[in-house]
Amino acid sequence: MLFTGVLLGLLYVVFALVLFQVLNVGLIPMLLIVVGLAVFQYFTSDKLALLASGAKVVDESQAPELHAMVERLAAMADIPKPRVAVVPTDVPNAFATGRNPKNAVVAVTDGLWRRLDKEEVEAVLGHELTHVVNRDVLVMTLASFFAMLAGLMMRFGFYGGIFGGGRRNDQGGIPIWLIIVAVSIVTYFISYLLIRAISRYREYAADRGSALLTGAPENLMSALQKISSQMTLIPQRDLREVAGMNAFFIVPARAKEVASELLADHPPLEKRLARLAEIAREMGKPVAP
Repeated sequence: MLFTGVLLGLLYVVFALVLFQVLNVGLIPMLLIVVGLAVFQYFTSDKLALLASGAKVVDESQAPELHAMVERLAAMADIPKPRVAVVPTDVPNAFATGRNPKNAVVAVTDGLWRRLDKEEVEAVLGHELTHVVNRDVLVMTLASFFAMLAGLMMRFGFYGGIFGGGRRNDQGGIPIWLIIVAVSIVTYFISYLLIRAISRYREYAADRGSALLTGAPENLMSALQKISSQMTLIPQRDLREVAGMNAFFIVPARAKEVASELLADHPPLEKRLARLAEIAREMGKPVAP
């Protein structure tokens, strides 16, 4: 995590320096743009996630068992009880969001609640609560907002080149818009890979957190296998409806794994199971071969 974060930070420093030199943009305007984007993303993350997924916050009378599980696990994790939401979809999944433990939301889908045993649901909730404890929304916001800026600069540079007459630098030669687009593309591509790596590390950490919180890594192993196997039975139309939440979900809502692990925001199922099996052995629990 630290090594990948340092690489990402260095990349963004180089990107900012190039923008300062090429665009001659002052430090204060650039900081205002970057900080403004980051603050907006940070403070609206829970609302945007609930809106994108169609999740509905429910009270204890509407989902008493789910609330009881979340309350007990939150007490064990020593964090305030998050809000609880239900997503009306048959796709079996869950996610957590919120800028800090006081503003967190934990959501499960109808499909997850129907398909998993209560112990498996608890293991999934332990995974999601670990994301809250580790402040992963903050981590991913800090990791991704410069990539978002690079994407915006790429678009601005492209359209500026089309409608701005292809202005060149002081020495002539390569048009400024082309330099902006080239640098933005390189920055976005490298940051995309690094952010995916950070996301995979956070999933491993959340798996471990669930195993330690519940004391039963085998339940999370069983839950991950059930979710993955059931995903192949869900119609592609339903998977596409929730695909925008894949980075948040405990298991991406797609029938097949991403071709390359470098491009994936979640580790391969086999590696997650292997690490959980190792944790189970450390805890002295029997692991099926």
